[in-house]
Amino acid sequence: MLQNLDAYRLQAQKSLPNEVWRYLDDPGENRNTQALKRVALMPRPLRIFRSLSTQLTLFGQSFDHPIILAPVAYQKLFHPDGELASAMAASAQRAQVVISSLASCLIEDIVACFHQEVAAVNAAPAPWFQLYWQAGKDATLQLLQRAESAGCSAVVLTVDAPAKVASLQLPAGIHAVNLAPALQEASPGGFGIRNLMVQAPTWDDVAWLRRQTKLPLIVKGMLHPDDAAQAVDLGCDGVVVSNHGSRTLPAAPASIDCLPAVVQRVNGQVPVLFDSGVRTGQDVFAALAQGASAVLVGRPYIWALAADGAMGVAHLIRLMRDELEIIMALTGCAGLKDIGTACLHGA
Repeated sequence: MLQNLDAYRLQAQKSLPNEVWRYLDDPGENRNTQALKRVALMPRPLRIFRSLSTQLTLFGQSFDHPIILAPVAYQKLFHPDGELASAMAASAQRAQVVISSLASCLIEDIVACFHQEVAAVNAAPAPWFQLYWQAGKDATLQLLQRAESAGCSAVVLTVDAPAKVASLQLPAGIHAVNLAPALQEASPGGFGIRNLMVQAPTWDDVAWLRRQTKLPLIVKGMLHPDDAAQAVDLGCDGVVVSNHGSRTLPAAPASIDCLPAVVQRVNGQVPVLFDSGVRTGQDVFAALAQGASAVLVGRPYIWALAADGAMGVAHLIRLMRDELEIIMALTGCAGLKDIGTACLHGA
């Protein structure tokens, strides 16, 4: 078994075709990873606590730790089992997983796979579903209702990608299997989605979507505090501070640099989650210390998926959780509630 994230990344690069690796390894993400590395943590030795817990509750759901697998499209590009392997791994490690609108496996199969893995242990909250706005309200509602019928337990509306650009020729047999045929690329083996977001959503659409579902509605792609505040005002249950891994607007600020202002503006009304650039348990801690309730991880688990399937993803989640727990101990934090700005150097 590979021992660390760097080993998984190297093995993934060796395992994947060059064009798939270039699609996955976007250099724009460096802005996020470097910003997270600059967050300095303050050690606090000699603290006394007999146990350490990473448990938390989000949207009425209980989790063992704050590490969430972010929505990543077309996972069969990286491993034959695709999203099924990621769901199995997340379930085995009591981690939440967010199913992408552009998943290459059926929503129903992913949810079933997740539940099958936890059948013998304590039930975990069902997967969340990441919703891209489709070509109009009817198509959007149809996809939302399908995710609800499949048993998804929350909706994550991604709003920071108003235009999808075909940057990779998908192999035959890999496409966004959950979308209506009209939204899929007409040419065989094409990118799958070329004009997914031609009709980009507006705040009015967010308000409409809020009325269509009783599930927790989380808006992903918030960097400006005013946008986060407006999402809360419309009744959304949470926001995700994210710059989409720097894929949509490379000149956008690093997500971690925007997190404190969003947290301050939201002021505890709803959970603020964090996404973009997370590589280690230290990065998870850095985001939590600046007010995030939980953290979404993207590329690292895809590296592990490409390298070793479900076993690799499960191991990667465990590695990150172990790192988080070690850093909690070194900074004197017995639980997630103890993590805050006091853990940062210079705070």
